[in-house]
Amino acid sequence: MYVPAHFAEDRLPILHDAIRAGGLANLVTLTADGLMATPLPLMLDPAAGPYGTLFGHVARANPQWRISDPAVPALAIFMGPDAYVSPSFYATKQETGRVVPTWNYVTIHAYGPAVFSEDLKELRDAVTRLTNRHEAGRAAPWAVTDAPAPFVDGQLKGIVAFRMEITRLQGKWKASQNRNEADRAGVRTGLAADGADAMVRLIP
Repeated sequence: MYVPAHFAEDRLPILHDAIRAGGLANLVTLTADGLMATPLPLMLDPAAGPYGTLFGHVARANPQWRISDPAVPALAIFMGPDAYVSPSFYATKQETGRVVPTWNYVTIHAYGPAVFSEDLKELRDAVTRLTNRHEAGRAAPWAVTDAPAPFVDGQLKGIVAFRMEITRLQGKWKASQNRNEADRAGVRTGLAADGADAMVRLIP
């Protein structure tokens, strides 16, 4: 990923928080037929490895787990807030007119070896941890054990566990850092009017 210095984010806690906030990633792997991508809910174990480990599961019917080249690192792409930035937001527009449209966004790229497993224990653990993570905070959280055991066992036969120890982590926070304060103030006002509050909060 191309990351100009003023958009780079390399603080591990910030990157981990953004991964947790995003939840859904596009898992990209190389196959004999070219690149293949699958949107997957992934969970981060921050203590497993220097950059953490991602885990989740894929559908058994999805060929990605069978045909991905294990010798080539996989890429998990997480997207954070994003918003269109109109040239009309900038004070510079009134001063010189020398402005163009752009897009502000947050993205995290995690690289590492994709490991797929049919081990039932690993699979059940992945499903349980993902469920607990996303059900946490609900008034009556659903648990895997709420469903009949034979039903759960049958569902597990239809999926394959996935894990990826992160070996490289890149973050790009494109939030108008390359504009002057007057332009950034205009972007805050413009994005707030557009309802892009999550992006507004990221503009320095």
